[in-house]
Amino acid sequence: MSEPLEIDVFWSFRSPWSYLATRRLREWQDAYQLTVNFRAVYPIAIRTPDFFHQVQPQWFSYFATDIHRVAEFLGLPFVWPNPDPVVQLVDANGRRQTGAEQPYIHRLTRLGVLAEEMGRGLEFADEISALIWGGTQAWDQGDHMARATGRAGLDLAEMDRRAVSEAERLEAAIEKNQADHHEAGHWGVPTCAFRGEPFFGQDRLDVLLWRLKKEGLQSR
Repeated sequence: MSEPLEIDVFWSFRSPWSYLATRRLREWQDAYQLTVNFRAVYPIAIRTPDFFHQVQPQWFSYFATDIHRVAEFLGLPFVWPNPDPVVQLVDANGRRQTGAEQPYIHRLTRLGVLAEEMGRGLEFADEISALIWGGTQAWDQGDHMARATGRAGLDLAEMDRRAVSEAERLEAAIEKNQADHHEAGHWGVPTCAFRGEPFFGQDRLDVLLWRLKKEGLQSR
């Protein structure tokens, strides 16, 4: 049997496009001799807080239209999360400003790094993103996250303990992911990278699968 091919996926818990890509990537890993290296990064609202101040005014309305129809096309539930993984405040000029305190996205991203180290990164990303973006209100409360983490084969209480005690190391791992994301050739998420070639967006997964098959991807 040939060795599995490998791809990196640079991915954010605040990105609905990342959520919409993850189920297919997980299915690929089950169906093909393929290793998907899950590389959690902070969303652009954290990495580049001024990004949304510079986009065209039509960007927001088009985004809102497109994300809902793509979710419907893929047959996946989609509701804007409550709470939002990134805390943002609206200033006097009506512009969104990224808050100084970010309890959700820091926790989620560190947990994502831990999950990958434990061999369940993609599974964790799939279950947690479905929780966040699939319509579960107050997804951070009660046992929602613990149950989703359990479905990924992991223990949330132990992971949370490590996320706190190993915060500095995990932040260094996130920074490494972000540097490798930059070197891969794109800034957005999800970006998949295969042998030096970037594939940005959930709408490029079919092209990526075509490339992988050209390079010898085999079914399991």
